[in-house]
Amino acid sequence: MGMKLNTMNIKQIESEALGLSESDRAELAQKLILSLDATSQEDLDEAWLLKAKHRAQEIDDGVVQPIPAEEVRKKAQALLR
Repeated sequence: MGMKLNTMNIKQIESEALGLSESDRAELAQKLILSLDATSQEDLDEAWLLKAKHRAQEIDDGVVQPIPAEEVRKKAQALLR
């Protein structure tokens, strides 16, 4: 299927995907990641949990400063324009 899609179709799919709700985009992203790798759902869940714990520890230790989600969203939208 990948070879049959041209750039215009990919842009259309991207545009449609970005119009989905946040939870639907997260579900789609997870499915796409899983389609690229033979990683099991359990392995993926464990990896996300370990990463979340690591990031939380970095915040607790003051190694990184959290950025409000709204600020991140605005920067991401600006990059996509």
